Amino acid sequence: MREFIVEADGGSRGNPGPAGYGSVVIDAATGETLVERAEYIGIATNNVAEYRGLLAGLRAARELDPAAPVRVRMDSKLVVEQMSGRWKIKHPGMKPLAAEAAGIYPPGQVTYEWIPREHNKHADRLANEAMDAGKRGEQWDAGASTAALNAAPVDRTPSGPPGDARAGAAKAREALAGGRAGSAPAPATTGGHTGDTAETATVTGTAATSDADRRAARTLASPSPAPASASASGQAQPSVGWGAAPDLGAPATFVLLRHGETPLTPEKRFSGSGGSDPALSAVGREQAERVADALARRGTVQHIVASPLARTRETAAAVAARLGLEVTVDDGLRETDFGAWEGLTFGEVRERYPDDLNAWLADPEAEPTGGGESFAATAVRIAAARDKLVAAYAGRTVLLVTHVTPIKTLVRLALGAPPESLFRMELSAASLSVVAYYADGNASVRLLNDTSHLRG
Repeated sequence: MREFIVEADGGSRGNPGPAGYGSVVIDAATGETLVERAEYIGIATNNVAEYRGLLAGLRAARELDPAAPVRVRMDSKLVVEQMSGRWKIKHPGMKPLAAEAAGIYPPGQVTYEWIPREHNKHADRLANEAMDAGKRGEQWDAGASTAALNAAPVDRTPSGPPGDARAGAAKAREALAGGRAGSAPAPATTGGHTGDTAETATVTGTAATSDADRRAARTLASPSPAPASASASGQAQPSVGWGAAPDLGAPATFVLLRHGETPLTPEKRFSGSGGSDPALSAVGREQAERVADALARRGTVQHIVASPLARTRETAAAVAARLGLEVTVDDGLRETDFGAWEGLTFGEVRERYPDDLNAWLADPEAEPTGGGESFAATAVRIAAARDKLVAAYAGRTVLLVTHVTPIKTLVRLALGAPPESLFRMELSAASLSVVAYYADGNASVRLLNDTSHLRG
């Protein structure tokens, strides 16, 4: 039986603003592009454009073969979760579009999965071609499109957002199958580039299969529990799980330190990587000294890695001086870029950009006004930094001096929690949190928002 992959995307230059979508129908067996669709749709929001792209892709696939199963792949977490039934559709403008998409095929014939933005380049380029055509007062011309030429081939195995359990299990099963077939593991790399779409080869959705994937497959992705073994007393003992007490070695332990206060912190102003890059205030410098003393008493930190921003480097320097360690700077640990909101309070943003703020609170794909960084893009970047650092510091304890969003994101991914959990964590200035990462791919949150060292 034929199977189709539909990749779709949509965009709006202004949100709402001039908008367009792109859709691609692909033969799942051969990877051949069967249909391209794109259209400039006038003034609309990102989400409307994404749904319009989904509709066009599903209709095109149905025209080819209405009986074929369809796998939809999009980088919009909102659309994927809503169409999968895991998120409620609250926006009145989205409900009819979602209902229309659900009615194109019978229930169960279409599945949805999230992919990183860089794996959706073909549809993204089509959407941008459509918006460019609209800017010229034209409609998209299939004959003039270069989207397919400019979109590099990507891995289309099951994927998911960083930390997604279903995608991780699928990847682990694939790794296990490869191990049974006797194939050698592909070497893990730490290539890639920094930015909104940075990844390493161990991020979910990449093609490389690491030794850690195979270990995770053996312990986590087996379809049924392994047979129990007998103890010296004759009683059955589980061969997997807690009872087996497997020796995974010492974990890579990340002690997560939020920087000390800046002049913007007590005023609760947006302060990301796109603003004025403030230094620590006098209070912040005192907090940095206190946390340095506390970490010196603890005596477990072996390395220090910091975000490149001034407030984190200053905090890290205070700790490094106390511990006698060097500081390594990692750009992947920088704070989210809050665009035009930098330096504003939440109330000021609500007054000036109410629609953009509401979209940002409702959708992790939404960007702050003025081209800031979405929480979804931040998560991809942080997951890439995490995987690189876990590989570099296996079995070691590392102090990561960073910001609110990166720390909350690391905790969220470790727990497998949804994106909205970012708004449900308190993270104080100069607070400590701890996450440990084991060789089988599991993570354990050991501490969150400890500020005991700042009291007294």
